[in-house]
Amino acid sequence: MNVRLKYPFFAALMMVLFLASCNKTESYSDLLKKEQKASNWFLAQQKVCNEISADSVFLTGPDAPYYKMDDDGYVYMQVVKADNPGNRNIPSYGDQVYFTYTRWNIETMYNNNSFDIAPTDGNQNNFINLVGDTYFIYGNYSVNSSLKYGSGMQIPLSYLGYNSEVNILLKSYYGFLEDNTTCIPYKVNVRYFKAEY
Repeated sequence: MNVRLKYPFFAALMMVLFLASCNKTESYSDLLKKEQKASNWFLAQQKVCNEISADSVFLTGPDAPYYKMDDDGYVYMQVVKADNPGNRNIPSYGDQVYFTYTRWNIETMYNNNSFDIAPTDGNQNNFINLVGDTYFIYGNYSVNSSLKYGSGMQIPLSYLGYNSEVNILLKSYYGFLEDNTTCIPYKVNVRYFKAEY
């Protein structure tokens, strides 16, 4: 590793570890247990499929099941809308993908024992002004625009392609960069769009 890059890298790593341990009442392990408990509560209220069919045909709509998308259960996906399997336009590595999203804090849902909570954040209500700034580079996590939103936001595209809409249970490990140390799971509604150039 280049010496000039080595020290900033270790300084950044130490800062992350420091921030993760700042909470005097809860350890990082405790936060992960709370995240798992809230996620399990959320999934217990849903239909869940632990396997994806070989032909990637998903049930769709508001009553569709949440599909387990990775071996460790960090991402579950409910398909709200998708093109027919033969017509799907899957992005290529390096494509710029625009998206809109709305997030709900699952830990807050769990603590209130209710799904009826206000969204935490997102850009779906201000599509015209904010969508131009909300994109990632498909498959490339070395750029800030992709790293910022986490790898879990890109997983549905591998199966559904552009013009799809999904609800995702997104745990912090695959979630937004800002959530990596807080260990809060989110339900995220996402719509994906192809760049028009």
